[in-house]
Amino acid sequence: MTEELERSQEGSGFEKLRAVRIEKMNGLRARGCNPYPYRFEVTHRVSDCRRDEEALTANSSELSVAGRVMSIRGHGKTAFGHVEDATDRIQFYMRADVLGPEKYDAFELVEVGDLIGVRGTLFRTKTGELTLRVSGFEVLAKALRPLPEKWHGLTDKELRYRQRYVDLAMNPKVREVFHRRSRLVETMRQFLISKRFIEVETPILQPLYGGAAARPFVTRHNALDIQLYLRIADELYLKRLLVGGLERVFEFAKDFRNEGIDRSHNPEFTMMECYAAYLDYTDFMDMVEEMMRVLALELTGDGTVEYAGRRIDFNRPWRRIRFYEALRESTGVEFRGMGEKDVLAEAHRLGVKLEPDVPISKALDSVFSEVVEPRLQDPTFVCDYPKELSPLAKDHRSEQGLVERFEPFVCGFEVGNAFSELNDPIEQRRRFEQQAALRAGGDADAHVLDEDYIRALEFGMPPAAGLGLGIDRLTMVFTDSPSIRDVIFFPHMRPEEGRGQ
Repeated sequence: MTEELERSQEGSGFEKLRAVRIEKMNGLRARGCNPYPYRFEVTHRVSDCRRDEEALTANSSELSVAGRVMSIRGHGKTAFGHVEDATDRIQFYMRADVLGPEKYDAFELVEVGDLIGVRGTLFRTKTGELTLRVSGFEVLAKALRPLPEKWHGLTDKELRYRQRYVDLAMNPKVREVFHRRSRLVETMRQFLISKRFIEVETPILQPLYGGAAARPFVTRHNALDIQLYLRIADELYLKRLLVGGLERVFEFAKDFRNEGIDRSHNPEFTMMECYAAYLDYTDFMDMVEEMMRVLALELTGDGTVEYAGRRIDFNRPWRRIRFYEALRESTGVEFRGMGEKDVLAEAHRLGVKLEPDVPISKALDSVFSEVVEPRLQDPTFVCDYPKELSPLAKDHRSEQGLVERFEPFVCGFEVGNAFSELNDPIEQRRRFEQQAALRAGGDADAHVLDEDYIRALEFGMPPAAGLGLGIDRLTMVFTDSPSIRDVIFFPHMRPEEGRGQ
């Protein structure tokens, strides 16, 4: 944290405030009040109070609400304040002659940030604000740290991400992002179930990693005395299930890649992968179109999303463009058939920085990522990729040197990947051996040779299509969030100075 934030959070002023709160906590105990009780009977959430106001006020129904105190103001023998739960905020009104002097005096030990439960009846004040007339209250958790008056997360994103619990407590809009993420996952799950997919689970700890071009995190299993890897993808295990006769499978998976961090990458991320026997990549393009339309209708109501000031329409069919065509459209260069030296020269001319001795396939991928991707704002399928970029995809049925692969793009970044899956074990071994040669030449991201996966293919895997969609990136799109860190509760960051490494 910055020195300024250190002072504001950990300096002598903070310690004095904390000491006052501890004193008030002890004051509650002295009055026989447990500041950390075991439970509280909640009859209504604030949203229920607003929805059912007419019936609740007509019957003078007593109800109970629990949440965090967000404001307090006292007027002699009366006090007003606001309590906020997961759904909304509501005003409460207390009177000494209703609570009794002893209980009312105990409320003086309650502060902004404390969690309380309040009981009472609803009414409207003269200004028209829905209010809970309190007949009783309980402290549910005494907060020993004060909430910031003006949360630094509004300007200091690092602190927001580090102390997400405060960010969530202070900012209903942040909570809404994660509510929407939950709805996105559930809608996607129900969509797949409606298409006869079954949800499965595959290993996170794997003796070999595969299914993507990425560097793994390495760990060790002490009892077995073996090295294991955190999965970079669940693809190869899901396709083993196709071999076993499970014709349509999907998984919401935590994946881990030992790579850099930027606006669309986090080392730990969530993917949905699904595989269907007897379909190909064109079937999955249609399915993705339909799925995204369903998601947009569920999350926004009209099938459109606003992202970075641009309206994105998921109601209409997605544009479909081939990989080399997209390169030519954005650069004016016909890369297909071009030699390695010329590709590297064009990449340099376009300002794309490449590592020394990079293979032509990676050079093309870098040009695409830096030049083409940012232009793909409206929903677009880029399809028919070079074979060298896709060692797990099936050869294109009519175009030599290409594979049947597509990636969905929206808002300037890729949100998924899909293939007609390679199920020829002889060809798969040849592709893996090509990847092994790249690894020997220094490409740490190249695929490893998985003998057990090839053995599974030799038992026969049906023709199939597979798809992976990035849940974090889709959540960015559907919540108008500029960074992947905004849609992950606890994104990875460097340790705080002076704290545990």
